[in-house]
Amino acid sequence: MTSATLAPDRPAWGRRPARGGRRLTRASGLGLGVAMLWFSLLVLIPLTAVVVTAADGGWTEFWSAVTNQQTAAAIRLTVGTAFLVTLVNVVMGTTIAWVLVRDEPFFGKRALEVLIDIPFALPTIVAGLVLLSLYGPGSPLGVNIANTRVAVFFAFLFVTLPFVVRTVQPVLAELDREAEEAAASLGASRFTVFRRIILPSLTPAIAAGAALSFARGVSEYGSLVLLSGNLPMHTEVTSVRILSSIENDNLEGAAAVAAVLLVISFAVIVAVDVIQRRVVRRG
Repeated sequence: MTSATLAPDRPAWGRRPARGGRRLTRASGLGLGVAMLWFSLLVLIPLTAVVVTAADGGWTEFWSAVTNQQTAAAIRLTVGTAFLVTLVNVVMGTTIAWVLVRDEPFFGKRALEVLIDIPFALPTIVAGLVLLSLYGPGSPLGVNIANTRVAVFFAFLFVTLPFVVRTVQPVLAELDREAEEAAASLGASRFTVFRRIILPSLTPAIAAGAALSFARGVSEYGSLVLLSGNLPMHTEVTSVRILSSIENDNLEGAAAVAAVLLVISFAVIVAVDVIQRRVVRRG
């Protein structure tokens, strides 16, 4: 035998592929590099800059900025309201998606499809003006919630409505109904069919929509700035608090609050992912 026969095959680039994985081709490696560069420029570098700025003043100043009474109240209001809104969106968004996909065609269905996407297309400050006209002083509906925490809740609901609907709807439309029909023919109730067959398939989409809904709520500014009144310790949210810090030339304080929101959002996304994996596994 020759030495060439005894030598093991090697990848074209002279490196062995990673154990349990495939070697990247030149095209896929280039694509991965471009994607990571683009992601770094848009996400990683700005987020790193925020964290670095927040740490400039040291731990003492960072802790003082985020535990300030007014800032802490804004964080509690923002995170708590975003969490409640996400729970509502999980239920109502899934219900709306079900109506659009599974129910028989009804009058106004196409109009409803268009209306759901309005929060995506409408500038948030315009949404705030609309909400103020409907639910502020002089409301044609006779409902005035301006300068209250209910206004913050309504504004968050408005801008986050489409996320769960649009993530669940295509998945629900592609579900194979044969398994549902087979389970029903064996005597399973509608609730059992939904819990054991439909829900596990929808859970990843619901989780993705919930994470997007929470993240959007935490970062919202335009839709509530007019309606909530931005009252310190009462209706002021973190986005307004960050803007106030920047206007007062307190970049470290603004970055500290932003870093806290970043950590909270990341923790929520991880928690949602863990929950949806367990639901799918048990389903």
